[in-house]
Amino acid sequence: MTARAVQLEASWRTALATEFEASYMQALRDFLSREKAARKVIYPPGKAIFAALDMCPVEQVKVVIIGQDPYHGPGQAHGLCFSVQSGVPQPPSLHNIFQEIDSDLGGGKHHMPRDRGCLDAWARQGVLLLNAVLTVERGRAGSHQGKGWERFTDRIVGLLNERREGLVFLLWGSYAQKKGQIVDRHRHCVLEAPHPSPLSAHRGFFGCRHFSRANAYLESRGQAPIDWFAVS
Repeated sequence: MTARAVQLEASWRTALATEFEASYMQALRDFLSREKAARKVIYPPGKAIFAALDMCPVEQVKVVIIGQDPYHGPGQAHGLCFSVQSGVPQPPSLHNIFQEIDSDLGGGKHHMPRDRGCLDAWARQGVLLLNAVLTVERGRAGSHQGKGWERFTDRIVGLLNERREGLVFLLWGSYAQKKGQIVDRHRHCVLEAPHPSPLSAHRGFFGCRHFSRANAYLESRGQAPIDWFAVS
């Protein structure tokens, strides 16, 4: 898998060129080819695997949210962590994220939707919605873990940590927090909380106020805040 062979936004294609030439990425490509040859259904669709990067060029990133792997149900995953395609019901974690935004920023004037959860508009504002693993087999959560994606997305986090300054990293749950350990807390704002899953949201995700805190940090640096209510 070479950088030239991958249809990817130009700034990321340049930044990650050496990764695409690495042997682990060749092994990952071979694995995905075997899975498809075995007629296994892989999510998200091929053209959406790098959607988080395509929609958020390197220099436009303002906030990074780290997920684990894509949704494994039909029609859900489209390359952005926690997001689902338009018209698809909200998964429980996304519902809880929206509930926290309402509590944090709503003030009775704005309300998050209850019937949709496409976060494309967040990505276009500079929110990198990055899963640690970028593909999954239908119906098998975590099935593509340990195949190479984690090394690739570690490099993405590392590049942002090194090349940018003043980013907000929202790390929800121990998995994301471990992946974010390389982030320099002196150069970036790192906010941590339990995962928004129904199993853990009540242990501190609710009430974390990460969305207002992220916006306050961005504004303190002269940047426009994120419109977290922009959902399609």
